[in-house]
Amino acid sequence: MFSMFRKMICLVSFVLVLSLVGDIQAATAIWTDTTGGHLWSTPENWSKDRLPILADAVKIGLSLGPIIVNGVAAEVQNIALGYENFTGELTMNGGTLTTRRWLMLGYDEESRGTLNMNNGVITVGSDLSVGSEGSGVLNMTGGTIVVGNILWAMNGVFNMFGGTITAEGTFSVGDQVNLDGGVITTTNFWMRANDDAASKMDIKAGTLIINSDQLRGLQRYIDNGWIIAYDGQGTLKLDYDITNEHKTTLKAVHMLNPNPIYGSNVLPGSVNQLQWTLPEPSQLGGIVTCDVYFGTNPNVEENPKIVDCQAVESVSVALASNMIYYWALNLYDSSISTTEPYMLSSIFRFNVLSQPLIVDAGADVVTWLADGLRTGNLDATVTDNGFVSPYTMQWTVISEPNDFDAVIANPSVEDTSIILTALGEYVLQLEAFDGEYTGSDTVTINVYNDSCEAAQSLPDYIPLVGDLNGDCRVDDIDLALLEENWLKDNSLIEEWFAID
Repeated sequence: MFSMFRKMICLVSFVLVLSLVGDIQAATAIWTDTTGGHLWSTPENWSKDRLPILADAVKIGLSLGPIIVNGVAAEVQNIALGYENFTGELTMNGGTLTTRRWLMLGYDEESRGTLNMNNGVITVGSDLSVGSEGSGVLNMTGGTIVVGNILWAMNGVFNMFGGTITAEGTFSVGDQVNLDGGVITTTNFWMRANDDAASKMDIKAGTLIINSDQLRGLQRYIDNGWIIAYDGQGTLKLDYDITNEHKTTLKAVHMLNPNPIYGSNVLPGSVNQLQWTLPEPSQLGGIVTCDVYFGTNPNVEENPKIVDCQAVESVSVALASNMIYYWALNLYDSSISTTEPYMLSSIFRFNVLSQPLIVDAGADVVTWLADGLRTGNLDATVTDNGFVSPYTMQWTVISEPNDFDAVIANPSVEDTSIILTALGEYVLQLEAFDGEYTGSDTVTINVYNDSCEAAQSLPDYIPLVGDLNGDCRVDDIDLALLEENWLKDNSLIEEWFAID
């Protein structure tokens, strides 16, 4: 049975190689980066001085490779990302990239390809290979990759920090896969299909979902040490038909229960502490203490040490927006050694996002003129979730009955006053800018002749019983109208009344 399986793998690989050889000899568009702007959408950056088209086989062999951004929709035959002895890199910051057939990282034996998937959508018609004859790296922090046939991780490294990969065919692990975040969903999952394979999979914050019951197969991989969690410092959680209906789900939990969790996105101010759980000492009477390194340097021990050999499980930190933070712990066990740490934890990483300002210009207003004018207060609220300060504000009159009917006392503060001198509708806008983001909101003010007309404009206005003349009050005028019509009867007299 296994022999037949190996033959099938060899046959698939042979057919794949033949198809790749044929495709690479098709019409070719080579990345030249002539302008130095690194944009895929610049025609002069390609060998034919035109953008690649669907019929083209694309070859990228420069480390400063193309960048695809929002608004770009690229569609090609296939892509060799790294070929011959060249290193190629491709970055997706948005937009869409579609290959009719394959996308290969590290096409030839001496080549290397890197795909940085930050945002956007990549749709691969047949096969995505992370490392072919050469080596490949897939760094995924966001976006979506859809693979039509097979997702291969052969001679490469798979760093998935976010986003979604959907493989309609098979996910086959051939070398090293680091599932550091995001979700991989696949129909089948293979490890070490060949006798000489030595593949491993390290799961951190990511999730593996298989659209069938593969508990036994995955458990065998785990028992053999082929799948580990957090570099061996975590526990794998495996289930079928529990987390996801009719599907196998594999996730990882670190032994220290770090918070923020690995790969998470947080807002400045929403998390002001790092938290963890210290393990028990190896012997009774021992004490476990820790060092904590925290900062923006991926080489985590080059960051400041914010906890020095203390038995604590949290520490306060200051966070800046638009930053990636890294932290790790040195653990000491007094029953083993009081001077030498027995373990350096995995490196934990989280992102601090900056959010646009939230501007509330206040509730809409109805009012009326008194002696030809009305003075009122504008009550606005600006919330800067990104904590980028100071921010500036500006009130603007968008529309008014006539020019200069509205005069704003101080247009550059949240709460100010306004003078209105005409009947009608006024629309005001408050815009705030924090140096990075702009937020805005509008408020509408309707000015009427008097307080009764203003009240009657409200959608929930109910006239008073006895207000016969509709002036919003019941008074002597209404009483006189009642007396004038007292005992009058205008009901019909004829039993059968024809209407002309």
